[in-house]
Amino acid sequence: MIRHKKMDRRTAYTIDVIKDAFLTLVNQKSFYKITISEICRTADITRSTFYLHFGTITDLLNEVIDDALHLSCNSKIVEREYLKENESLLPVCQRVGDSPKYRHLLMDPDLSDYIVGRIKSHEYQYVVPEIMKKTNLPEDVAESLFTYMIYGSFAVNRTHHFSKDDNWQRDMKILNYFTDAGYQSFSGNHDGAQKDD
Repeated sequence: MIRHKKMDRRTAYTIDVIKDAFLTLVNQKSFYKITISEICRTADITRSTFYLHFGTITDLLNEVIDDALHLSCNSKIVEREYLKENESLLPVCQRVGDSPKYRHLLMDPDLSDYIVGRIKSHEYQYVVPEIMKKTNLPEDVAESLFTYMIYGSFAVNRTHHFSKDDNWQRDMKILNYFTDAGYQSFSGNHDGAQKDD
């Protein structure tokens, strides 16, 4: 990724215009059908201006995803509670989807794995230690549970189009009950998945 050398007001404005143009195009077509030329036309900038701030469309995508994650997961604002009744297993998935600005990006089927990977990388430091604390499992096993949870949470939220309707509330309640029961069953078993019946 190209680092922004000087973030003055004009630079910040240009970067925001590029990101907004990208999100406008994401609302119209799949990520892989978007070109730099289209972004430049939509943003009313030259290609050289684009390349001054971003090396590739993937660099732009990464910054947009990171913007969404920082917007929804500012640790000073959001209390990180991963087993709240009727809340998403990993609230970051829902909170990113709560913003209409990013919803189409999350619904792009070509980007699901990539976005989940970015969310996983962003949330690992918060969620895995919490799982280890609740289950007494080693980090590698906790990471496997985290992977299972984040893919599942994203898939369920995506199925509901990131809308907190009655069916979403029902599904979250069931999934949280299921997860909480799993946490409780592991909490007294230090061998975790290695336990024999």
